[in-house]
Amino acid sequence: MTPLQRVWDYQTKSCVQTLEGHTHNISAVCFHPELPIIITGSEDGTVRIWHSTTYRLENTLNYGLERVWAVGYMKGSRRMVIGYDEGTIMIKMGREVPVASMDASGKIIWAKHNEIQTVNIKTVGANFEATDGERLPLAVKELGSCDLYPQNLKHNPNGRFVVVCGDGEYIIYTALAWRNRSFGSALEFAWSSEGEYAIRESTSRIKIFNKSFQEKKTIRPTFSAERIFGGVLLAMCSSDFICFYDWADCRLIRRIDVTVKNVYWADSGDLVAIASDTSFYILKYNRDVVAAYLEGGKPADEEGAEDAFELLHEVNERVRTGIWVGDCFIYNNSSWRLNYCVGGEVTTMYHLDRPMYLMGYLANQSRVYLIDKEFNVIGYTLLLSLIEYKTLVMRGDLESANEILPSIPKTQYNSVAHFLESRGMLEEALEIATDADYKFDLAVQLGKLEVAKAIAVEAQSESKWKQLGELAMSTGKLEASEECLLQAKDLSGLLLLYSSLGDAEGVEKLASLAKEHGKNNVAFLCLFMLGKLEDCIQLLVDSNRIPEAALMARSYLPSKVSEIVAIWRKDLSKVNPKAADSLADPAEYPNLFEDWQVALTVEQNVASQRGHYPSADEYLNHAEKSDTTLVEAFKRMRVIEEEEPVEALDENGEPDEEVMETEENVDEVVQVDTDQPEETVLVNGNEGEEQWVLTQHDE
Repeated sequence: MTPLQRVWDYQTKSCVQTLEGHTHNISAVCFHPELPIIITGSEDGTVRIWHSTTYRLENTLNYGLERVWAVGYMKGSRRMVIGYDEGTIMIKMGREVPVASMDASGKIIWAKHNEIQTVNIKTVGANFEATDGERLPLAVKELGSCDLYPQNLKHNPNGRFVVVCGDGEYIIYTALAWRNRSFGSALEFAWSSEGEYAIRESTSRIKIFNKSFQEKKTIRPTFSAERIFGGVLLAMCSSDFICFYDWADCRLIRRIDVTVKNVYWADSGDLVAIASDTSFYILKYNRDVVAAYLEGGKPADEEGAEDAFELLHEVNERVRTGIWVGDCFIYNNSSWRLNYCVGGEVTTMYHLDRPMYLMGYLANQSRVYLIDKEFNVIGYTLLLSLIEYKTLVMRGDLESANEILPSIPKTQYNSVAHFLESRGMLEEALEIATDADYKFDLAVQLGKLEVAKAIAVEAQSESKWKQLGELAMSTGKLEASEECLLQAKDLSGLLLLYSSLGDAEGVEKLASLAKEHGKNNVAFLCLFMLGKLEDCIQLLVDSNRIPEAALMARSYLPSKVSEIVAIWRKDLSKVNPKAADSLADPAEYPNLFEDWQVALTVEQNVASQRGHYPSADEYLNHAEKSDTTLVEAFKRMRVIEEEEPVEALDENGEPDEEVMETEENVDEVVQVDTDQPEETVLVNGNEGEEQWVLTQHDE
């Protein structure tokens, strides 16, 4: 065994090439059945891949699994298996992106290894009704073969020529007869929009050729040119920026700091999409600015013309393949969704069930075509009228756009409305939208209550009524808001509305409505605001909230405490009789309840005021009143003795006139008898406020 590998001519029995590179014995070797490569494995632990035509070393693989003993492949697949001392691995060779190109007329040329084939989409019979996502039954025609292994294939702008690149070389063929017109060495190739082309021979040298395939200019960029792209301008990319040059004089137009994966120019030459690894950017090319810049004769700086490009949109999606149709950029993303972008708005057309790659768009069929790795051609509908409409709107030509609108199917009107909404044209979107939910949302945004109400009446959706009620309330249309909230059964909204208006009748109706719908929290608040304390306590009891009912009775309705305690004892005895017996009833133990008699007296005397509901416009008259409870007021007031007050004397023993004058100004006290014979409650009236004083009767 030897570390050298020799390639022999089978017929002449002569050695054609010796492959050197392994440092130990070669233990496995094979020719790939489809790819133009030779694979060798060695005891040095490496697998080397050689080009079967040029015998150039393409790649070296080392997975650290000790010696290589076997190499295997599966015909019809790009997978390859390598056996080592320490295990086995499977790798995939080459790429799955088909080498194919489509011209503007629908003719597709693709390469299957060195064989070149062509199909024509227009040959599909009129009787065949293609559905979206269905493979087209195309007749494949053999066009010829290629002298190199194709890795890239691309039509020129007018479709007359096709360039094939691979193995560091390029060949330009005629598209119809597949005749060789030009060839040369190049790592990359790029067509201009006018039919000229550029080649990248190395990272430091780019050549430009005219339409007659004659070399016109050689460029030596000041940076390492890793990629080149064609189009309206010639683009050269380094690892972290891209520079655009004009084709005529190779003057720098603009440098843009971005990591570039691909560049897509619109046919008009006014728009360009720059795709990076994570997003893409839509830029507008300002021809007039560039023309003035070039005519000015100023020496070019490192950045070029500042306003040559204007950033229109940035979309955070990775572009796999893309094409322009007018001002519409069609692309498929990393999730294999087929999208199009107009005016910065991205619309998903279809979800692809497998990896597919964009070929082109035929306007007369309103269909966009893609190809998969098995060279199946699939079409999807994308209405040209829809693209034209959105393009005209983008350009501000609304009159022409409205003329096109009738030609768009009604099923696409919601898509049009969403596009108009994204442009801030809500009125126009409302007129076009057909979906009731979407139309309702637009009407709410525009504040058109009547339109929204008509939709809500038809839909009878509580959520719509609620949203409409909130809108009516925010605009001060309270009657309409009440109607909407009632339709929506929005009890919380009604509580806010009625309490803000001081509408006692509305609050009372709401209490009944809340009880019917089991909304006890709303019902409780309504009853409490109405002063219906008995009903509040009964609601708590009915809701099995007996402890809360007892505490509320102690605070607001002490005469009901004994009754609630009895109910509480009965309910608690079912669970814990001992705890039930420990509950104290104020009728039995009044000494355990502070100010109990005061609380009973207050309840009796203020009961008549609970039915009085001040209107909302009286709020300011009550806003400044103290929050002190009536019981606290009782405790703070003086207990008026029946004995004559001791006359106040000054330091000389004479009556103090100042104190006496103060006592004379005390308001008249009115005496009110209570049920208790030993107590008298006196009311001191002062500007409508009432204060209660506890005094003793004479025996």
